[in-house]
Amino acid sequence: MSTKATFYHAGCPVCVDAERTVAEGLDRARFDVEIVHLGDHADRVAEAERFGVKSVPALVIDAQVYHINHGADLSALKG
Repeated sequence: MSTKATFYHAGCPVCVDAERTVAEGLDRARFDVEIVHLGDHADRVAEAERFGVKSVPALVIDAQVYHINHGADLSALKG
């Protein structure tokens, strides 16, 4: 059984680079990876907040948040 991993981003250059490096690099045999572009799916910003995401890009694995660099504050993505 694989572990759920959700990568939240906003499409900025920092986010795109992190997606290529981090999210796409996860072992798909171990992780069920979902990539969520919050600019396209603003309805998922509240979900990211519930996990504790403060900025993107961020990776959430088993409800543990890993902030990667700093592309945008989550508050800037609220529509």
